[in-house]
Amino acid sequence: MAEISQRKRIWGWYFFDWASQPYNTLILTFIFGPYFAQVASQNLVGTGLEKDAADALAQAYWGYGLTATGIMIAILAPVLGSVSDNSGRKMPWIWLFSVMYFVGAMGLWLAAPDNFSVVTTLIFFGIGLIGMEFTTIFTNSYLPTLGDKDDLGRISGSGWAFGYVGGVVSLLVMLGLFQATDTGNTMLGLKPLFGLDPATKADTRIVGPMTAIWFAVFMIPFFMYMRDEPVVGKAAYSIKDSLAELFTTIKSLPSRPSLFAYLGSSMFYRDALNGLYTFGGIYALGVLDWSITQVGVFGILGAVSGAVFCWVAGYIDKSMGPKPVIVGSVLVLMAAAMLIISLTPTSVLWLNVGEGSPLPNIAFYVAGAMIGAGGGVVQSASRNMLTRQAKPERITEAFGLYALSGKATSFMAPFLIAVTSQITGSQRLGVTPLVVLFIIGLILLLWVKPDGEHE
Repeated sequence: MAEISQRKRIWGWYFFDWASQPYNTLILTFIFGPYFAQVASQNLVGTGLEKDAADALAQAYWGYGLTATGIMIAILAPVLGSVSDNSGRKMPWIWLFSVMYFVGAMGLWLAAPDNFSVVTTLIFFGIGLIGMEFTTIFTNSYLPTLGDKDDLGRISGSGWAFGYVGGVVSLLVMLGLFQATDTGNTMLGLKPLFGLDPATKADTRIVGPMTAIWFAVFMIPFFMYMRDEPVVGKAAYSIKDSLAELFTTIKSLPSRPSLFAYLGSSMFYRDALNGLYTFGGIYALGVLDWSITQVGVFGILGAVSGAVFCWVAGYIDKSMGPKPVIVGSVLVLMAAAMLIISLTPTSVLWLNVGEGSPLPNIAFYVAGAMIGAGGGVVQSASRNMLTRQAKPERITEAFGLYALSGKATSFMAPFLIAVTSQITGSQRLGVTPLVVLFIIGLILLLWVKPDGEHE
């Protein structure tokens, strides 16, 4: 068999970001998440609940679903990472979780308004999200093998930018060919493809099957060009040995303060970022009374911004290292969160702008561009930072711990948003806990050494 070139391996790795991004872009954030909130709220109004209270409770349902999924990911991620490092085999796990991604996304087609089940919908959503998160853990662990240490920031940034471009393209396909506007036609003036009926929301529910098929097609280059290197002398899947080594690693964390602080810092700022991603579209739908199409345009703007800034930040990362890139990105995200909190249909930055003013919508589009830029850059720089903090021979375990740190409190942002939304009856006030999480993340970064500890 001909040897696979490093260039092909890098491009194969890039294609995972392209293939998987629509789950975040289309399902989690801009299309299906708002659709879930819209349908759940309408059903609650049908039971006699006031609209504002129904909107807040629907947002809470979404938050509780994310909480349950996050707990499952947090428990399993480091264990599976340790097992993978011991065997050297990542690819079988990637295949398994790719199937979960496909099945979960495909199942969202069943979320029709006339037979809508919150539980069933959240189960399929959770299956797909678990698949997406775990494939990300294992594919990220290939990053250190793709280039020299000083070049990994550029590679990571370019991969994330490529993924964002995939998100933009998938959004354009969704809005141009499937999602109907108020006129009954798509943004391109076409009838929804395949005769999808807007009355049954088939034009929106198709986002699930489309995301599944997109993933299956664009994962082909990854599976063609990426290969495992099994560890000689190790059992293929020794759970006992893997758990022992994992516990040894966890116990050693206090003696590795830079890694320990980094895992804690990223735990908080990534949790807050996920809150922005998850609830941004839902917020626009409920607070600003946007349509699904408007939320989709908001998503395109954020994804384009993310692609551009990820590519640029990759070169900054190569020049200055990932830490200053992370700090700058978190500050941008904090500003975006505060801007969003300040918005109502008649106010911007807590200042009254009058009924019918376009400024609240414009300000929310600006916030979307900031979230896209800051979110993409901070995630790209963060995975590169982990390669500097972790031991090379335990890299998948480290990404498992990274996922654990991201998911150990991943329920926190959705849970705090859900509880705050439910208690206050306000979607706008429900987002306020995110600012505090960003601040905690920044404080913990003070103890992180740019190149980690060198033994």
